[in-house]
Amino acid sequence: MNIRFIALLAIILLTGAALADTKLKKVQITKEISVMLPQDFTPLPDDGIARKYPAPTKPLAVYTSPNGQIDFSVTQKRSQFKPSDLNMLREFYKASLLETFTKVDFIRDEVVKIKGQDFIVFEFVSTLADQRAGSTLAPVQKYSTIQYTIQGNQLLIFTLHTPFILKKEWQPTARDIMNSIKIK
Repeated sequence: MNIRFIALLAIILLTGAALADTKLKKVQITKEISVMLPQDFTPLPDDGIARKYPAPTKPLAVYTSPNGQIDFSVTQKRSQFKPSDLNMLREFYKASLLETFTKVDFIRDEVVKIKGQDFIVFEFVSTLADQRAGSTLAPVQKYSTIQYTIQGNQLLIFTLHTPFILKKEWQPTARDIMNSIKIK
């Protein structure tokens, strides 16, 4: 067998064994927002957020795994919509995801109640391919969960991204994390 294959397999097995023991701890994002995150996740400093998330609206917080491959973020934006508009908004955000990526395979696409709060939930595998002529870059695949909710006049967006190769190991933990979001 190829030595690289064996090394990759060992890393995957070790990562899976480590994740089997993933313990979550409560993290207070703001006075109103808390979530359970893996104990070894740390806040990304402002300069790291600016590099990794170059957008007009800076996330409220980004927490990352020790190796930097897995991120959980919270973004807040002003909104004119109300919680009763979430089903309609789900279609707009779904269309936006389909436009952003080369391919999207949805695992979940629904509005659900979590801890008394309605959320749009998208759980999916995305593929982003470099479609420029002559490009030799391999497509990038990610496993992601994005949840949207409206609180007052604010849209709150919760995201968790992992490399696709870690999907099987991280999917249960990702669901636990996203189901732990609490808004006062």
